[in-house]
Amino acid sequence: MSGRGLYLGGGWTESVSGERLDVTDPGTGETVGSTAVAGAADVDRAVEAALVAQRAWAETGAGDRAAILHAAADRIAERIDEIARVLTLEQGKPLADSRKEIGFAIEVFHYYAEEGKRVGGSLRPTQRRDIRSIVQWAPVGVVGAVVPWNYPVDLYAWKVGPALAAGDAIVVKPPLESPLAIGLVVECFHDAGLPSGLLSDLPGGVEAGERISQHPRIAMVTATASTATGQAIMRSAAGTMKRLSLELGGQSPFIVLDDADVPAAAAAAARRSFSNAGQICIAVNRILVADPIADEFVAAVSAEAERIRIGHGLDPSTTGGPATTEAVLGKAERHIADAVERGAVVTTGGRRLVDGDLSRGHYFEPAVVDRVPLDALAMTEETFGPVVAVHRYDAGLDVDALADLANDNAAGLAAYVFGGDLDRAWGLAERLEVGGVGVNINDITELQAPFGGWKMSGFGRELGPEGLTAFMQQRHIRMLRRY
Repeated sequence: MSGRGLYLGGGWTESVSGERLDVTDPGTGETVGSTAVAGAADVDRAVEAALVAQRAWAETGAGDRAAILHAAADRIAERIDEIARVLTLEQGKPLADSRKEIGFAIEVFHYYAEEGKRVGGSLRPTQRRDIRSIVQWAPVGVVGAVVPWNYPVDLYAWKVGPALAAGDAIVVKPPLESPLAIGLVVECFHDAGLPSGLLSDLPGGVEAGERISQHPRIAMVTATASTATGQAIMRSAAGTMKRLSLELGGQSPFIVLDDADVPAAAAAAARRSFSNAGQICIAVNRILVADPIADEFVAAVSAEAERIRIGHGLDPSTTGGPATTEAVLGKAERHIADAVERGAVVTTGGRRLVDGDLSRGHYFEPAVVDRVPLDALAMTEETFGPVVAVHRYDAGLDVDALADLANDNAAGLAAYVFGGDLDRAWGLAERLEVGGVGVNINDITELQAPFGGWKMSGFGRELGPEGLTAFMQQRHIRMLRRY
């Protein structure tokens, strides 16, 4: 797909304004395609079509809805190589990681196709013999969705799959930075026979996003975004009392206990710190390592960082691609400079790569910064780039004190604990103020378990059965029985 339009009303069209935007390869700076740019009027058109389509879709049997979701997922699987290549070109991640992302999206669509069949109601006990009390689940109606540029296909699936399975229509605003692979996914839904109007796909900026969050006929907004964007959505949606599901920024601690397997912990930390150029909401941002093993750990994680081969995502030897935007590099540099000014030491990386072909893209050496004080920017703000900050703590801290150290942050999306004593590690995990904890594993994502944040990292849950009922509402029917 070299160019795409807006998808609404069951077909492709240009925006009302006629505006288009080039999509560039972050590894070369070259144009790889273009997209129509949606505005408020386009959102209005999409909602009008969605309202009509959703009424019929809500009456469609769960099995029939599932058949379309399965068919769309199968078509995505057939085109996975094509979609992965486009995703790498527009977003930057290595081709193998693009295939992995799309593969998980396929699993999500299949999962919610089946999970939608399992939604039932209940007959509740009552205080009178002649009363019957029925509680049932119903779709919320028309959903608005905001999808980010770091994992566009994956997070698209997390929203579109359960919303359609629940009987909703959905108006999606994919990112302008990486809208092309999503366009191919939409083609798969179209070819699978999804009824007209149920899915609208409108790449856009602030104007489209504000209209989605303000529109009086959109019943719910789901967004994966920065905390600042989530706050803006809440303010904008307040006037119509929309339901919100917001997965926002993180600042994930990676806690290395003094009895941890150091090589395993270092490898896990490096992967979660630098995968996708650090552009992950659950990336390792700050490492808290026990003093006695800190030297060994820092050396090991630095060595892991140096083994990453930075290059263009289509190069088979590349294990680390470019950052998607120039702004990512600027923030990484600011966080490193601030830490160094406060006495920290860069043990490896931390500079832009500008030699040869790399000069055309957003390339950065993965940086490990040691002895970072707790008040440094890298310890308090989400870097969202290829930088990890290490703070050494006194191994004499008990579990409560260590939990306080990790919890001293406004974010609460994910955390990681590595240690040999599982009882201690588990006890620490249960004290952490986050939505998900990985114990001796560097990923909290599980298809059948809820994903979401605490505190300033948002609220609402995606994935698992909770990710389906998030797009539904309960109705209580109380009936007088005469016979």
